[in-house]
Amino acid sequence: MNLEEGLQILDAVVFSKINRHLKDVEIIVLKGSWQGLNYDEIASNEGYAAKYLRQDVGFKLWKLLSKTLGEEVNKTNFRAAMTRLHSLSSGESCFQEQNTSSATNRQFVPEYPAGSVPLNSAFYIQQMPIEQRCYETILQAGSLIRIKAATQMGKTSLFDRIIAYSHQEGYHTVRLNLLQAEATVFSNLDKFLHWFCGYVSYKLKLPALLNESWDEYRGSIINCTTYFEDNILSEINSNLVLALDEVDRVFQYPEIYQGFFAMLRSWHEEAKTVELWEMLRLVIVHSTENYGSLDINKSPFNVGLVVELTEFTQAQVTDLAQRHQLDYNITQVQQLMSILGGHPYLIRLALYHLALEDITLENLLQTAPTNAGIYEAHLRRFLHTFKVNTNLAVAFMQVITATEAVEIETIQAYQLYSMGLVKRVGDKLIPRCQLYQKYFREHL
Repeated sequence: MNLEEGLQILDAVVFSKINRHLKDVEIIVLKGSWQGLNYDEIASNEGYAAKYLRQDVGFKLWKLLSKTLGEEVNKTNFRAAMTRLHSLSSGESCFQEQNTSSATNRQFVPEYPAGSVPLNSAFYIQQMPIEQRCYETILQAGSLIRIKAATQMGKTSLFDRIIAYSHQEGYHTVRLNLLQAEATVFSNLDKFLHWFCGYVSYKLKLPALLNESWDEYRGSIINCTTYFEDNILSEINSNLVLALDEVDRVFQYPEIYQGFFAMLRSWHEEAKTVELWEMLRLVIVHSTENYGSLDINKSPFNVGLVVELTEFTQAQVTDLAQRHQLDYNITQVQQLMSILGGHPYLIRLALYHLALEDITLENLLQTAPTNAGIYEAHLRRFLHTFKVNTNLAVAFMQVITATEAVEIETIQAYQLYSMGLVKRVGDKLIPRCQLYQKYFREHL
């Protein structure tokens, strides 16, 4: 399929849905996206303002195509979406086997919810206007985005999309998951920052000139800062998105987090006055706001854009059910949410099994808070944690047996929130959903 064929098919599909053809400016964005151009390049070639193409035309276009095609479509995955559309329109299936006689009748296969949602997934639920605000922010000089939420709430899925958007805009990107670092890296601040600089250099395919650049008399933070100035930012001479996932791990090491986060904060502040640091944009993902003895005025946790992910709404659960080819009415959606709330992972796992017809909605509601239900493995992992941490179990029992929000010890509150088991009501906690409340009342 070439671009012109794809545009003809896409135009016909759009016309059938909303009774209008693609606009000239929309076709310009689509052609540029097909060629892998960013908005600045498209604008320069066609005589438009980049901001207009990005924030007006592009934003509305991807939203329209997502609705029209029944899957998330954006600048990053547009070409892949067009390929799938072409396959469907020509009666071919992307999963067609050699001797399949009728590819158009292929069986619907839902996507198992494990880890982050793939960029081209039809089951990703956008959180607007949060996502658009993130895309706008990452384009700003020296910007900082902080994504916070409990486990399995969709932090990494959004994180991945910010990185993909940045890459599409022509930025260098480095994604660093701190869970991947070996324990020895955290033995002291100097070793950690050595590893940090070496990792970033490696991902950018730059030589790691640590021995030549590190002066023990200057101190670790100055060494790391000058290394970034001389051997990273000056070398790439273009915008860099440094994306840090699972930064909660650093909170286990007070000596390291005090220095590391103070350094990131200073880099963000430098961007206000130093042109070189304008090229650096930071994205930080974490689960909690409990920073122990960290001086909040010397950390990146009270500056930049704060993004707090929330549960799915009823409308979003209804949309996701339809994407799973489940024609649920409001009552059925409410029944599902009555026990699961809008927890993204719990909802997606339920819809996955319902779409496969492994279980009926009635049976799911009855068995969910038991070891006979689809959440057995999920719940048992928490149960194991409570078995080895009796103080945490006692604290959680206070929450699930109370008739109103409960205030418990700070560290335990942080742990329960990070696990995704509770919601905050001010400084107090309530169970996140009936699933957790019912199951752990019986098993703790």
